[in-house]
Amino acid sequence: MSETVIHAENLTKRFGDFVAANALTLEVYKGEIFGFLGANGAGKTTAMRMFCGLSIPTSGKATIAGYDVYRQTDLIKKNIGYMSQKFSLYEDLTVLENIRFFGGIYELSNAQLKSKSDELITQLGLQHEAKKLVSGLPLGWKQKLSFSVALLHQPKIVFLDEPTGGVDPVTRRQFWDLIYDAADKGVTIFVTTHYMDEAEYCNRISIMVDGKIEALDSPGNLKKHFQVDSMHEVFYQLARGAKRGE
Repeated sequence: MSETVIHAENLTKRFGDFVAANALTLEVYKGEIFGFLGANGAGKTTAMRMFCGLSIPTSGKATIAGYDVYRQTDLIKKNIGYMSQKFSLYEDLTVLENIRFFGGIYELSNAQLKSKSDELITQLGLQHEAKKLVSGLPLGWKQKLSFSVALLHQPKIVFLDEPTGGVDPVTRRQFWDLIYDAADKGVTIFVTTHYMDEAEYCNRISIMVDGKIEALDSPGNLKKHFQVDSMHEVFYQLARGAKRGE
């Protein structure tokens, strides 16, 4: 993991007098599973929007997949995938129609679309559901399909925003198998989650508190540094320290 695919240096976003993301500095590497943690309101969404080329920073600098967040947002969008817990698929389209729709947005050729569609449906075991509406799929299958669709155009980075919220533990673990498989193929996974056990699955994690990155390291090193046994305790100590102004 030597090739840097996300580089941020003092990246800041202000809304008037409010600093939503404060001088974020980090590097994320090719094929890395990078966890981006923080409580609601910590600034995770603001940061992710800047990384995805959807929001222009107030100051600082960053490159995503080699492209500048100020001047090359269109190229950033072509080289990343994105999946949200809240919206990723069209419920009133079939499985196959969703795959072809997003493949078209990613500018895949007709031949690529057919090949990718067949491959994806077979890989997920959705042959019997291919012509059924996505609204009829269980939530876990929707999330697996959403993630696979986000990989259709072979992006360098996939941003996952709370991808397993509301999914049962067994399906969550299966979803993480898909993440491991993508990372093994060189795709960088940038994931936000509020499940502390999922933080343990990441190569490294950062923890945001009140708009700042207060910790960044591997789960093992962070637990060792804070002398605790779980990431939940690390998170608790950082949040408690922030309230005390430490």
